[in-house]
Amino acid sequence: MCAVIGLSVCYKAFENLGGFRQIGFRLDTRVAVLGFGLVHGLGLATKLQELNLNPNGLLVNLVSFNVGVEIGQMLALSLILAAITLWRMHASFSRFAAAANSLLFLAGVVLAGQQIAGYFLGGTPS
Repeated sequence: MCAVIGLSVCYKAFENLGGFRQIGFRLDTRVAVLGFGLVHGLGLATKLQELNLNPNGLLVNLVSFNVGVEIGQMLALSLILAAITLWRMHASFSRFAAAANSLLFLAGVVLAGQQIAGYFLGGTPS
């Protein structure tokens, strides 16, 4: 699952860099967000299965956890959106955005490669 998460990071970074425009491909953003959200959620669920959670009140705890995650994401993304909106007004934004997306692409390749290699070489996937 982590290899797919790494590849989703690569996809988004490549899209942000304008790579898909150059090759004439465009996936509907709603489809991409749904698919990547599902994959990332399943990745989290897989990690939660490794924990020895008490079955008493498990449903309430899982729902509470997910609500907390969503609220935290909305707060963090709201702050990030505000900061990036202000930053876009400066000339340095384009340079740093290209560098950051290039590094994200590289990180996604490394993560996916590590997970794929671990799978084929018999390591324990993380």
